Amino acid sequence: MDKFPQSAGPNLQTTRRTVGFFTACGIVIANIIGTGVFTSLGFQVTDIQSGFALLMLWIVGGIAALCGALCYGELSAALPRSGGEYHFLSEIYHPAIGFMAGFISATVGFAAPIALAAMAFGRYFHGVFNFGSPILLSFVLVWTVALFHFGNLRLGSAFQNLWTIVKLLLIAALIGAGLLVEQKQPITFLPHATDTMSIFSGAFAVALVYVMYSYSGWNASSYIIGEVKDPERNVPRSLLVGTIIVMAAYVLLNAVFLAATPETELRGQLEVGLIAGRHIFGNDGGSVVGAIICLGLISSISSMTWIGPRVTMSMGEDHWFLRFLGRKNSDGVPANAVLVQLLIVNLLLLTRSFELVVVYIQFALLLCSLLTVIGVIVLRVARPPISRPYRVWLYPAPPIVFGLITIWMMISFTFAPENASVLPDEKICRGKDHNRQPVDLRVCLPRRSLRRRRVDLRSGTNSSRTATA
Repeated sequence: MDKFPQSAGPNLQTTRRTVGFFTACGIVIANIIGTGVFTSLGFQVTDIQSGFALLMLWIVGGIAALCGALCYGELSAALPRSGGEYHFLSEIYHPAIGFMAGFISATVGFAAPIALAAMAFGRYFHGVFNFGSPILLSFVLVWTVALFHFGNLRLGSAFQNLWTIVKLLLIAALIGAGLLVEQKQPITFLPHATDTMSIFSGAFAVALVYVMYSYSGWNASSYIIGEVKDPERNVPRSLLVGTIIVMAAYVLLNAVFLAATPETELRGQLEVGLIAGRHIFGNDGGSVVGAIICLGLISSISSMTWIGPRVTMSMGEDHWFLRFLGRKNSDGVPANAVLVQLLIVNLLLLTRSFELVVVYIQFALLLCSLLTVIGVIVLRVARPPISRPYRVWLYPAPPIVFGLITIWMMISFTFAPENASVLPDEKICRGKDHNRQPVDLRVCLPRRSLRRRRVDLRSGTNSSRTATA
């Protein structure tokens, strides 16, 4: 492919490095934590009844994410330039493979998740506060966040740090309140002899696939290497520390949900966070947890708004026909790339019919991550003299473990895809409709016909039915 002449190099060297370890770590945390941890447990308890095995799901998923983070850390230190998989795959394999990864990221890899998160924000906000149109709230949020990132890097960093801290404080408050609940459920998290069979069961394997999706985003700081101070040191550290913090939060959240909420109410339900909120905070607990999820999505949207354009910026620096995307304003922000991503997000919000695109693009995104992690081994063999300020611990175990789990996920995705909506109904964020009447939680179930167990919030009784949400 045609590339810029080498004179483009100085532009890369003069990129302002204003991002420290704290902000880079915050980007990783904000990019990982979305709605997944608040919506997965209900389907896990259907087939796995052991408290120890359920928590092991999130521990194993966290270990797999850590393996990926270790590998990205070595690549970030050895090939310190923004762009994520676009840059890594171009250097390790061939520019065409990198361009493919960059194109996927530029079109839907970041824009579609931003649009989905914004739509979820609009639904949660409207459900909790009974204010505004959900779709209008989505547009207002993405434009507001983008305006902060159109400015200088320091302004964008401050905005990102603020909302990441808010997210972590709200999650910590939820965990703390859950631990103080007096009426605990009869569940133990200590291992039993029968837990071995649960952990090696097919149900555990299937559940792990969805847990891994909840951990996606652990590679976030590798997209902005060119803006991080001392990237050879800070990027690997941010990937590791950010992933470990999220792993601890995920395990504690699920332990709290299980300890505070009867299993019969969780089983088969999507919005388990809202159900658990009623037992932790009382009748209005759904509103409290809905507000936590709603405000937490702001940092997620901000992180993707920041890092996504850095992929197209790197592509613009390398390819003449994308040159306008590589241009930066006087503050070092790739404003054209930010604007293009914002326009794509707005287009997706207008159509509101792209959820299946996100589902099917996951295979390509998994493949890109797999090739990047395996690239650690390829690069060590092909280019052994290259400087590696940071090396993967316990090499070659991390890339092999991550590779096996990712291949397993890709096979599961190919032969047993389950396409689900990630959007809540605004009414469920209260647990009641606008007339203050309880609402059937199936409005948040996947958009396909399936048998689910319904919980009547008034009586606590269960009834089985076929629901098409």
